Amino acid sequence: MDQTQIGTVVLISTSLIMFYYIWKLRNRNISSSEEKPKIAGEDELSGAALNPSQFDEPDDDALDQMQDLLEKSAETQGFTYEE
Repeated sequence: MDQTQIGTVVLISTSLIMFYYIWKLRNRNISSSEEKPKIAGEDELSGAALNPSQFDEPDDDALDQMQDLLEKSAETQGFTYEE
């Protein structure tokens, strides 16, 4: 065998090994993706809150957090937030 034939055999062998390796990775990814949790919208939830009345009136902590968010948002946009 001359160098061209040896090079061809090496390249073909390398290509086949890479194809086999990629095929095995693909199969492993397919099998593991079936075990992963569903992406939003793919699963069905009841949609009922355990205690829906808890959302009727916000507590003071939630209002303080909302005010902080509004102030930070206004700052990033170059505005001054006033109550």
